[in-house]
Amino acid sequence: MQYAFRRHYDTTPIGFLRRLRLERAHRDLQAADPARGDTITAIAHRWGYANPASFAAAYHRAYGMPPSRTLRT
Repeated sequence: MQYAFRRHYDTTPIGFLRRLRLERAHRDLQAADPARGDTITAIAHRWGYANPASFAAAYHRAYGMPPSRTLRT
């Protein structure tokens, strides 16, 4: 089953889940409002990232900028 998944999605099930969580966190950061109290840490936790630093590193690798820049724009 993993072989078929990898062949269809070109990634492992865990890789797919990681990418999905990161995409959803990115979407939440884009919609967030720091004036309402939305924080990077809260969004990271919502999507299963226990460590904000590891979230920030993964986010930067995927999007080429820190999550703080997305939250501000």
